[in-house]
Amino acid sequence: MGIFSRLSDILRANINDMLDKAEDPEKLVKQIIIDMQKELTKSTQALGKAVASERMVEKQYRNACAVSASWESRAKAALKAGDAELAKKALASKVKADEDVTNYREMYETISNQTEAIRSQVEVLKSKMQEAKSREAMLIARSQMADTTKELAQSLSGIDTNSSFDKLSKMEEKITRKEAEAAAFSEILGNGKPEEVATFEELERNAKVDSELERLMAEMGMAPSSAADTAAVNDELAAAISALEADSAPAEAPMELPGV
Repeated sequence: MGIFSRLSDILRANINDMLDKAEDPEKLVKQIIIDMQKELTKSTQALGKAVASERMVEKQYRNACAVSASWESRAKAALKAGDAELAKKALASKVKADEDVTNYREMYETISNQTEAIRSQVEVLKSKMQEAKSREAMLIARSQMADTTKELAQSLSGIDTNSSFDKLSKMEEKITRKEAEAAAFSEILGNGKPEEVATFEELERNAKVDSELERLMAEMGMAPSSAADTAAVNDELAAAISALEADSAPAEAPMELPGV
């Protein structure tokens, strides 16, 4: 059918090739959908006209059959009445009606076949239309992704990656050197703990250990250490604390005498 010629061209076209050549693939895809919708509308209208013609010819065919049957009934009635001439006239009209029946039957069969063909083509078009709509979003997304990839590739093509990585390596080397210098200065300035502080912490830990030992021995019913030993440890710890505080206290400024 002529109304499907353009549809056939659209469906057979290589969409990927069309997208490559199009300035705006998204607009092209949408235009394809619009064109298919127009063809679907035209084919639906053609189907409606074909169905109308089929029904009209079918009605004419049935009327011709009824006329033929009516003339045959009249011929029978004339024969029963003994009027052979009238029966012949009725049969002559029946023969003419039978010719109409044959013509209308052939016409109906032809139109019916054409209508069925158009109906099948419309169903195919509807199916293709649904498929095209489902692919529309995918094709547009692919087109946008292709544009993004192309733009990214063009941007990267202007960057000297080797030079950039060389700069990063030099920067990393400079930062590593600065970190090493900072660590060296920390060691030179003696950021570690003073010896007195370390001694004090050791004594404090020893006192805690002795206390835990006494507690555990008491729970187990064993004789605890002598009070003299405990007192000696405590005195040693107090002396270490006093010495540390004396060393860390600022020296008092000498008092100035009036008139000096």
